[in-house]
Amino acid sequence: MKSVNTDVAYEYIRKRILSGEYAPGKSLLTEVLAKEIKVSRTPVRDALRKLETDGLVTIRAHLGASVKRMQLKEFREMCDLRLALEVHAAGLAALNHSETNLREIQYALEAMRRLTEEIIQAPQEQPLLGELVREDVRFHISIISAAKNDLIKKEILRLHLINRVQVVLMPPGKAPKAKIESEARRRAIQSKHDAIYSAIAGSDPVGAKKEMESHLQEWIDHIMLLMTRAETGVLARELTPDELVYNS
Repeated sequence: MKSVNTDVAYEYIRKRILSGEYAPGKSLLTEVLAKEIKVSRTPVRDALRKLETDGLVTIRAHLGASVKRMQLKEFREMCDLRLALEVHAAGLAALNHSETNLREIQYALEAMRRLTEEIIQAPQEQPLLGELVREDVRFHISIISAAKNDLIKKEILRLHLINRVQVVLMPPGKAPKAKIESEARRRAIQSKHDAIYSAIAGSDPVGAKKEMESHLQEWIDHIMLLMTRAETGVLARELTPDELVYNS
């Protein structure tokens, strides 16, 4: 039976993985963690096994536990699974949504539109990026919730969380060109979100699936391209507070 100390250890380690404090590949020594958390080794071992199930930790015989380092092939396969499930969920959302679901999706969509334009016009993008990510998360959560399939929702959110923990380093590039591409890309992404919402609101499952597939496939292709260019591989980044709970 899981103990309270196991829950404490689990939340302690998980939070540090998701925040980037424990980077991919970092060793997670049971004895050290037990002292930090002020619990015995047993709940730490139990917590690490649960985090392995979540996809955040790797445990190897004779080597112990470490923060999962996502390899290119595995990341691609995980993205393919997320694509299949989330496209199907968009179709279900078009059939099963309520008016409340639509309002939640639309609220996130309007916030994303406002933030996209503010970021394009701002001299520096960084202060607003966290807000945009938060609204993007809310948009996708609202669609998954509108699908009204708890098993699909649970798996998509698990994959989505790992996707957002694993991020590539941007390869060096020319700033002026990157800025122009960024603006065009941001508007194209917003247009895709608009199309997804319109199909769901119009109770068009075929259209919703088509638009979601196009949106996610473009994102996957973009990320995979960056990953192949990145010399240092995949690193963790700091998540927003909303992303930290993005698996409920």
